[in-house]
Amino acid sequence: MPEITMPRLSDTMEEGVIASWLKQVGDPVERGEILAEIETDKALMELEAYDAGVLEQILAGEGARVPIGTPIGIIGDGSGSATSTSDHTAVGPAATAPTEQASPTAPAPHLGDTPAPVTSTGPAVTVAETAAAGGDEALGRKKSSPLARKIAEELGVDLSTVVGTGPGGRITRQDVESTHRAAQLATPIEGTTAPETERSTPGPASTAYAEIPLTTIQRVSATRLTESKQQAPHIYLTSAIDVTDLFSFRAQINDTLAQTDAGKVSVNDLLVKAVAVALRANPSINVSFADDKLLQHTGVHLGIAVATPAGLLVPVLRDADRKSVSAIAAESRDKAERARDRKLRANEMDGGTFTISNLGMFGIEHFTAVINPPEAAILAVGAATDELRLDDGQVVTRKILRVTMSADHRAIDGAVAAQFLQQLGDLLGHPLRIVT
Repeated sequence: MPEITMPRLSDTMEEGVIASWLKQVGDPVERGEILAEIETDKALMELEAYDAGVLEQILAGEGARVPIGTPIGIIGDGSGSATSTSDHTAVGPAATAPTEQASPTAPAPHLGDTPAPVTSTGPAVTVAETAAAGGDEALGRKKSSPLARKIAEELGVDLSTVVGTGPGGRITRQDVESTHRAAQLATPIEGTTAPETERSTPGPASTAYAEIPLTTIQRVSATRLTESKQQAPHIYLTSAIDVTDLFSFRAQINDTLAQTDAGKVSVNDLLVKAVAVALRANPSINVSFADDKLLQHTGVHLGIAVATPAGLLVPVLRDADRKSVSAIAAESRDKAERARDRKLRANEMDGGTFTISNLGMFGIEHFTAVINPPEAAILAVGAATDELRLDDGQVVTRKILRVTMSADHRAIDGAVAAQFLQQLGDLLGHPLRIVT
């Protein structure tokens, strides 16, 4: 019988988490129908059926973390006799096709992590069956997603204390994580509120902490960024750019756009366009290191780092050098919002050739960033600050923006990187050149 296996849904994916099953055991399945939602290292992805039939077994329950290629379900002909062609065990809370009625004196089969005790002499009713019959309300608990319940169990969060922000008050993963963080902040650390008698008693020092499991995104990011620092010799170049005229230019653009339905343009949108133009003029920066050769990319595809509750995501603006500033602004807003909601598709985060990380909105004036492999460079952007400068012997106030470029020295020489930053500074200092 056809097995449903965990597919590779992105180029960096090694395992996936079953976020939810959209089909249940016994449901008919047509080829191309969506069976489940899979959480990858980048996004929530839909798993399509490649065979028609009946879903006879679910081998990996919602919330289970499953390696690529591992069976997670079986599609049969509806007879209930489907068996896997390879040896495996169910992962997480899983459901199987019914075979025959359980003996009144024997415990009902339970495929979760912990067998459930049987307290009735009648036919056993499992938690999964109760939930299927009446949902979360039938179990006397708040509505919540399976992934939220899994995370709550790992973090030790009582779902009754969580306020759901999803549709109909449904508790989401973000709600659970937010409640956990709030509880941590409210918990005294290292006995700071201990009675005086306890504080005066000498003894071994203790450290209070809470274990927080890494999300899939955080796990993959940790691996890839560690490899980046270990394998790519980083060089860092910082440039202080006068963006006084850029701010004035942005104000003029937004005054014009205010007369239409188009949204406003941010300084970051102008910066993205300027970086794209500078990369087009300096193709030696738009490269990747590949052992004994360099890969010079023909397209300018800019990654924009976006912080999300699950970790850092980098949606890509393809052919950014060919797009208008207003188009870049609209696409950036859309992809940033969908990145925070985990609704980006995997192909919207693949193929970047250069990344921009902007922390200026947090008041950070200067920082360095780790290169996002396989790219060869990343630009860290700080906040523009008012500084005093000399202009024809007069002290004037100017807005100064500091940007720091991290470059893979195997692929980009310091002088080449410096020329790129010099041209970028010229574009930002004369903003009309960005759009002409």
